[in-house]
Amino acid sequence: MKHELLTALRMTMLTLLLTGLLYPLLITGFAQIAFPRQANASLLRRDGRLIGSELIGQAFKDPAYLQPRPSAAGADGYDAAASSGSNLGPTSQKLRERVRADLRRLRAENPNAPGPVPVELVTASASGLDPHLSPEAARWQVPRIAAARRVAASEIAALVARRTEDRTLGFLGEPRVNVLLLNLDLDRLLGPPHRDGAALAAAPAGSGS
Repeated sequence: MKHELLTALRMTMLTLLLTGLLYPLLITGFAQIAFPRQANASLLRRDGRLIGSELIGQAFKDPAYLQPRPSAAGADGYDAAASSGSNLGPTSQKLRERVRADLRRLRAENPNAPGPVPVELVTASASGLDPHLSPEAARWQVPRIAAARRVAASEIAALVARRTEDRTLGFLGEPRVNVLLLNLDLDRLLGPPHRDGAALAAAPAGSGS
C-alpha cells in the first residue's frame, strides 16, 4: 500500500512539473522568440504611447473614425476586464429598445449611407470586444467619414479595401476590417480630423476623439 501511494505521489509531482511548469515555460519562451508581438497582446503604440490592441475592440464616437459594434462588456462597454454579452434574448424589451435607439442614431449620423443599417452595427458580439467589422459595415460608414474629413468618399473606400483581411487560410472565418488599424490609417494618411491636431496617438486608448 505504501509503495503504491509513493508511486502515485511521484507521478503526480512529475505531471505537475511537466504540464504545470516546464510546458508553459517552453511554449511561452517559444512564443516570445518566434511571435513576440502576438505573444504580448498585439499592442499598438504611436510616438511611444499605447493606443490599444489589434485584438480588443474599443469605442470610437468621433464621426471622422470608423465606429465599431456596440458592446455590453462592462458598464460603459469595451471593458476588457468584463468581457461579456448582454445575454438578452430576442424577446427582450430592453434589447429591442436599445436596438431601436441605435438605429435612430445611426440613421441620423449617417444620412448619406447606402442602404439599410448593417445588423452588426446594432448587435453586440458575445465578448463585447470584437475588434473587427465586416467590409459591408465598414463601407456603410464611408460617406460619414469622408464628410467629416472633407475628402472624397473614394479615398476612404480605398482605405477600407486595403485594410480588408481575407478569410484565414482561405476558408476560416469571414472577410473583416480591423477598426483600430483602419482608424490609424486614416490619421496617418489623411491627418488628424481636429483643428487642434489631436489624433489617436494623442488621445487615451479607447477615446477615439
